Amino acid sequence: MALKQSPSYDRHCRNLSFAEAEHRIAAGERYVIRMKVPLDGEITFEDVIRGKVTIAHKMLDDQVLIKSDCFPTYHLAVVVDDHLMGITHIIRGEEWLSSVPKHILLYQYFGWEVPVLVHLPLLLNPDKSKLSKRQGDIAVEDYRAKGYLKEAIVNFIAFLGWNPGDEREIFFLDQLIQEFSLERVGKSGAVFNVDKLNWLNQQHIKLKSNEELAQLIKPYIQEEKWKNIEEQYLLKVIGLMKERLTFPRDFIEMSRYFFVDPESFDEAGFKKNWEPESGERLKLLANRLEALHEYSHVSIEAALRKLSEELLIKPNKLIHPARLALSGRTIGPGLFEMMELLGKETVIRRLLYAANKFKTE
Repeated sequence: MALKQSPSYDRHCRNLSFAEAEHRIAAGERYVIRMKVPLDGEITFEDVIRGKVTIAHKMLDDQVLIKSDCFPTYHLAVVVDDHLMGITHIIRGEEWLSSVPKHILLYQYFGWEVPVLVHLPLLLNPDKSKLSKRQGDIAVEDYRAKGYLKEAIVNFIAFLGWNPGDEREIFFLDQLIQEFSLERVGKSGAVFNVDKLNWLNQQHIKLKSNEELAQLIKPYIQEEKWKNIEEQYLLKVIGLMKERLTFPRDFIEMSRYFFVDPESFDEAGFKKNWEPESGERLKLLANRLEALHEYSHVSIEAALRKLSEELLIKPNKLIHPARLALSGRTIGPGLFEMMELLGKETVIRRLLYAANKFKTE
């Protein structure tokens, strides 16, 4: 190590005769069994991803195969195990490339056929360091617990080093089975980009039916103890909100006002959008909505826009305060669709509550 050389066995006992080895073992000396690696020449093998790879024998150590406790080392065990199981393809990380010559020599010594070799690129952190347990969650279970869909995780992992050769990014398992090929896996390390995983999770949530999402969301609703939620109402809310969800659990905070009256109002949004006249305007809007014979997002929008024309104000002077009054938030789904789903009674009650609460603002 002081000479900057790779530590390795000094081959002190490499050329002992079998008889002498047996004698020393019989005398009680501890021993291991090593693989006798050729001292000259090189070994060349074909890797599906990396092509032809050549490593000189002098780079190899006389690998221990049986330890002093008579148990096999990994290198012997994996070769024997793979052969007995009929393994045809060995697919593993590129850090195992340096072990390939040892394994190939063992296959040759045993007279066995070498499986197809595939060494995948490493998974990297955004700073290009190797992905490690010490630097965050890397187990699938960790991401499932955080609310990532299995479809998104599979999609994401498939794209770590692979692509279909075109602009498509959203894949389901059956599509990957049809299109995935090792030949399209790159050699460079693949960055584990959580932002990309989040985006894929969003896309797969959008592609789920409202009924499928309801099954993922219901456990969170039960935690909130919201009572008497009709199935059809829940499905309609999900239909309005799923475009905005990154995780199923996001539904709770983002959709809370569909199930309970807002208890607070966005402070920054209030300062920006609430004017001294806003309360009286919302009262007028509530009256117009009360008079509607057909209560739908179309009729709601028409009533609001007609009122804004009469008041000589832009529609946003009604839209933004109304959204705050109904949801406590400044963002959300289309206001008129939201008002239709909340129902006339709830909408009017919340408009009047906010108008009276903030009438002196």
